[in-house]
Amino acid sequence: MSKNAEDNIMYAYERACIEKGYTLIAGIDEAGRGALAGPVVAAAVILPINCKIDGLKDSKKLTPGQRSSLFDEIYQIAISVGVGSVDNRQIERVNIFQATLLAMEQAIEQLIPKPDFLLVDGSKMPNVNTPGQAIPKGDNLSLSIAAASVIAKTTRDRLMIAFDEIYPNYGFEQHKGYPTKQHRQAIAKFGVSDIHRNTFKLLAD
Repeated sequence: MSKNAEDNIMYAYERACIEKGYTLIAGIDEAGRGALAGPVVAAAVILPINCKIDGLKDSKKLTPGQRSSLFDEIYQIAISVGVGSVDNRQIERVNIFQATLLAMEQAIEQLIPKPDFLLVDGSKMPNVNTPGQAIPKGDNLSLSIAAASVIAKTTRDRLMIAFDEIYPNYGFEQHKGYPTKQHRQAIAKFGVSDIHRNTFKLLAD
């Protein structure tokens, strides 16, 4: 597939919104939903109309170095960026699905100017008054959602690296709280930390 074809695919949802008269289109995505420790972080990004950012795609398909470079570029180019975070205690109180939506709502609230349409990764819209569309696997299909994916994952990764200094026994700098073999072995040896999600099945067992 040519680069122009890829660009057209990644901007198709935004183009459809523009044709309907929307001009402030925010992409929304989260990071950390499947982790055993740490917060779930969401980001909301409004890019300029017809924006192009070389190499931008789903953050999971990028190296840490690529994400870091794109993180800076997105902040420079974006009209507005918002970030929301829900910690492990609140995740335990409301469940990870509701916590993810809450983090998205926080991120959207931070946007100035306010968006007039939302493109949200996933199958469920957050509880906000702004019209929008939920797009399964949207981080592969929308430039705005891909931008939010990079902001959310990079922000969360940096938080987990900081937590690694506070809780050095768990290897958070390497696995960022996800259920790797190294992480499970650390839990078995040291028990859970203050940032682990104790209600998650792998820990509850």
